[in-house]
Amino acid sequence: MNIHEYQAKELLTKFGADNPRGSVACTAEEAEKVARDLGTNSMVVKAQIHAGGRGKGTFTSGLQGGVHLCQSAGQARDLAAQMLGQTLVTHQTGPAGRLVNQVLVAESVEIAKEFYFAVLLDRASGAPVVVASREGGVDIEEVAAQSPEKILREAVDPAFGLQPYQTRKLAKELGFAPSQMRAAGKLFAALYRCFLQSDCSMVEINPLVLTKGGQVLALDAKFSFDDNALFRHPDILALRDVAEEDPREVAASQHHLSYIGLDGNIGCMVNGAGLAMATMDIIKHHGGEPANFLDVGGGASEEQVTEAFKILLSDPKVKAILVNIFGGIMQCDVIAQGIMNAVKAVKLEIPLVVRLEGTNVGQGRRLLAESGLPIVTAHDLDDAAKQIVALAPKN
Repeated sequence: MNIHEYQAKELLTKFGADNPRGSVACTAEEAEKVARDLGTNSMVVKAQIHAGGRGKGTFTSGLQGGVHLCQSAGQARDLAAQMLGQTLVTHQTGPAGRLVNQVLVAESVEIAKEFYFAVLLDRASGAPVVVASREGGVDIEEVAAQSPEKILREAVDPAFGLQPYQTRKLAKELGFAPSQMRAAGKLFAALYRCFLQSDCSMVEINPLVLTKGGQVLALDAKFSFDDNALFRHPDILALRDVAEEDPREVAASQHHLSYIGLDGNIGCMVNGAGLAMATMDIIKHHGGEPANFLDVGGGASEEQVTEAFKILLSDPKVKAILVNIFGGIMQCDVIAQGIMNAVKAVKLEIPLVVRLEGTNVGQGRRLLAESGLPIVTAHDLDDAAKQIVALAPKN
């Protein structure tokens, strides 16, 4: 799960990570009030969407950039009026862009130096790692590709956490002066504490800045959370903005299904993440293009199967569906009955290939064959992939 920048900054403040003052606004009038309450003549108005590259983005209305400096409450109001209700297109949103429903109005600071700082989960070691660079405010992927020597990595032992000697080491390697290292170390420690106690998979600060006054601040923040840990954090779960998510993924999560949309035309319904990935691979192997990853789980009910079909069919690109189910926890005859009822409920009009394997597979295949429904049965995964690729219209 991702959250907005203004929400991330509220979390940073909770954990003692210094960042510029500011508040969110949903109308131009609210933006003007926030600007007046800040009591400063140097502010920034930032569009709030779940995507990077806002500063270089373009509104479909023609306004260039989703991040603008201003010097008065009136200017803040006018900028908010130009952003709110408009679609912002960045390199991360794709051509469709994202609708801006909120803006962050915050105090601007005089920047002496920008840095990149992030706490991530290292999948290889299964432990946190700090990634930092003196090259802040730019695409860190570009820095990593062109100047990998500028990327600092500091592994963190999960049993001990980020130690003071590590924060001092990072501050020194990033070029902070001795008089600034205490403030830098305090911020680094707060960011790690926020990462750990909030069950994050990523806390990214880009840029982390040193101001001309000697402050070390988190100027921008992006958070990603481990979905499997959100049951421990109802306060964080309440920050979810479903308007920023794929409606198909939202619908899937409401029925305890795992869904990720892709660009192909063959819908996939599978039980088990590993089997789902293998199914997508073999479709590609035979020349097809999967339209999604959809894992219904090992004990899917008839209702879940029906909802899964509805989600697949809500994608206009889907022109054929492959169901690949291994009946381990559930029996294949029960699964077959659920598929048949779901096909009737959604009035399926596109090709459907079903491959069943496992307990009572014979009964399950017989039920499908005798159903009178337009269902093609397959004997193994390779056969299923060949058939669905042949039946799917060629783009």
